[in-house]
Amino acid sequence: MKVPWIKKKKSFSAWQIELTTRCPLLCKMCIRSERDDWQFHDMSFESFKTLLPYLKDVQTVILEGWGESLLHPNLSECIQLVKREGCEVGFVTSGKGLTQHRASELVRNGLDFVGFSIAGTTAGTHDAIRVNSHLPEILDAIHFVAEEKLRRGTAGPRTHLVFLMVKDNIAEVPALPSFAEEIGIEEIVLINICHAINTWQEGQGVFTWSSGGNPYERFLKQAEINAQKLNIRLRRPSLCAADVPVCQENPLRNLYISTDGEVSPCVFLHPPLPSPFKRIFCGQECWMERVSYGNVFREPFHKIWGSEGYVYFRDCFKQRQRKLRELDLLLWDSNRPVDSQSAAFPEPPEPCKTCHKILGF
Repeated sequence: MKVPWIKKKKSFSAWQIELTTRCPLLCKMCIRSERDDWQFHDMSFESFKTLLPYLKDVQTVILEGWGESLLHPNLSECIQLVKREGCEVGFVTSGKGLTQHRASELVRNGLDFVGFSIAGTTAGTHDAIRVNSHLPEILDAIHFVAEEKLRRGTAGPRTHLVFLMVKDNIAEVPALPSFAEEIGIEEIVLINICHAINTWQEGQGVFTWSSGGNPYERFLKQAEINAQKLNIRLRRPSLCAADVPVCQENPLRNLYISTDGEVSPCVFLHPPLPSPFKRIFCGQECWMERVSYGNVFREPFHKIWGSEGYVYFRDCFKQRQRKLRELDLLLWDSNRPVDSQSAAFPEPPEPCKTCHKILGF
């Protein structure tokens, strides 16, 4: 018997659809910082519309990738079309170019959430890391969105801060909750550098892959205390390595589509650079081939999702999930420690073995 008021769970939690790889910033932690072969490209509006039939089975659409979504000429129309398919829709932005008129347009078109990327609670810190970005401009953009929500009497879009932690700004993390409260934002998302390509980026990471604790943990602990006092939601990653069964990108229920239609398990596996591309993992330089299991503009999505390579990729994570359940049952039933060899997860897919995300970062 069918129960009409119970909604069927959608197969996909989130699709990250990249509208553009263009960006006006030259952030010091971006992989574009040392490359002169960056592939600048916009997804055409006609191509974007071919994705719409697939979105009925997607909970959330994130309209961003390696570029600044505000630069795409059809961003507002894309938001409208995604909303018609019954999805939540939003993106993270530098805020550059988000004028009062543009903010009004986004709110009017039903944007559900927007994150604002900052790299400091002071202009000096932020501007030095996110080159070509200016903290007062971001604060103006946040104000424009809040003002338009108030004018229309609407709760959306939800706004949050995205703060990428590096050694040059970690001391400002405890001040983030009060900073957020002052500008009317109720959620903060702290993130680590995931993809480093040079010694500065690698050296700026505040996480550690060795045992013995992390000296920067105290800053996050204080931020959590301050956030709780102010009723600010704060999400944070681990600062110490811990093998996780499925990384935060969760390729079992999420995926990424590039501007030219390539379908990849996550954004970090398909940057707009020629293959191979470089990344530094635990101090070691690695060269990676871009990962794509098909082009959704040239073949049906179900063929891509069901392809042998993509199925194998996901099965690696499913095996890791099963191992976690086995360990949980074993510990519950026997109430005794499990040796490290027995507790080890099966290997992740080859492209993920040199990604910090698999260490819980």
